Amino acid sequence: MPLSRLRNCLKLGILVPMILFLIGAVLGCGSKNEFVEPPPPAVTVSKPHKQKITEYLEFTGRTKGIETVEIRARVEGFLESAHFQEGGFIDKDQLLYVIDPKPYRAALDGAEAELQNQRVRRDRAKIEYDRRVSLFKQKAASEADVVEWETELAGAKVGINAAQAEVEKAQLNLGYTNIYAPISGRIGKNEVDVGNLVGAGEFTLLTTITKYNPIYAYFSINERDLLRIMKRNRKEQYTATELAWWPVELGLANEEDYPHKGQLDWADVGADPDTGSMLLRGVFPNPGPPFVIIPGLFVRIRLPIAERDDALLVTERALGLDQGGRYLLVVNAENVVEQRYVKIGALIEGKRVIEEGLQGDESIVIKGLQRAIPGAKVTPEPGKDAATKPAPPDTAPAEESEEEPTKASTSSG
Repeated sequence: MPLSRLRNCLKLGILVPMILFLIGAVLGCGSKNEFVEPPPPAVTVSKPHKQKITEYLEFTGRTKGIETVEIRARVEGFLESAHFQEGGFIDKDQLLYVIDPKPYRAALDGAEAELQNQRVRRDRAKIEYDRRVSLFKQKAASEADVVEWETELAGAKVGINAAQAEVEKAQLNLGYTNIYAPISGRIGKNEVDVGNLVGAGEFTLLTTITKYNPIYAYFSINERDLLRIMKRNRKEQYTATELAWWPVELGLANEEDYPHKGQLDWADVGADPDTGSMLLRGVFPNPGPPFVIIPGLFVRIRLPIAERDDALLVTERALGLDQGGRYLLVVNAENVVEQRYVKIGALIEGKRVIEEGLQGDESIVIKGLQRAIPGAKVTPEPGKDAATKPAPPDTAPAEESEEEPTKASTSSG
């Protein structure tokens, strides 16, 4: 075979397969591609938790000493001495101040001398009166003499009473020169320095004493919550004494929960028409010193009003908020996400009480909320509520008791 023909055959053997390959590639590119829908996103769901709770109303208030006494000068004089440490704690009947007593001791001596003088006058008048009566019976004295000494005797008796009153007044004034503590408590600063004149034309304020144990906390309840409690009271038929000593709890600004337990001991006679609220007062034990609670503190207060046996709770993180209010994302039987608006209640250890909007058997999205779009399908995966606190290592979780209610609170306002 000639060499040129051989070369042509080789070229033809190479070109034919290449052409066939290119034709197949072109035909393959012209085939139709079909879209495969991705699977629904996975979300974690949980059922609402049912448990027994105690429902509270929450308030803010201020503390006040159960007794506050102003110590004032009741007589005029120069302040001679002070017998306490400013800001310290003092006992009842402890000596606090001494006002110069010398003028009042002299006044007492003069009043006692006048009393003695009136007694001498009475005794002389009595002797003369008796003598004149005897002479009159013997017809040796006139009736006028008898009447004269009878009048003198009566005047002497009146003089004794007046002198006795002056003595008592002088004793009181002398006693006021020593000022004692009427109650036990913490004493304030000294308002007047020793050596100054006090009590001149007014009862000069010297200092104040405040009793810390027990201590008051004042707070206000709005009209809506007040009517709510009053309605429940009519149903429960509480007595006036039971209502006056309703349990109340208190927490300071730097404390968790409400560690201080007390009683509601006073309520105003009516609601304030300007604010639509009523002033209440709780009293709390406050042993010391040192005292944990002092007057003038901002405090948190809560009042138990009801117990519920089957409250529905969900994790706080499952709740959303938009213009329509608070809502939950619920997965229905077809695995489709629904937006469910709810009315919320108390917050209990990371879980929120749901007052309205749930039946109790819904599957609530608690994880993967951004992947759960209302109206779209999801793949629900059951999971443990993230708000539940894990048990400590090597410790079995405690069983829930239906006898002990979980404490809840609802905001007043």
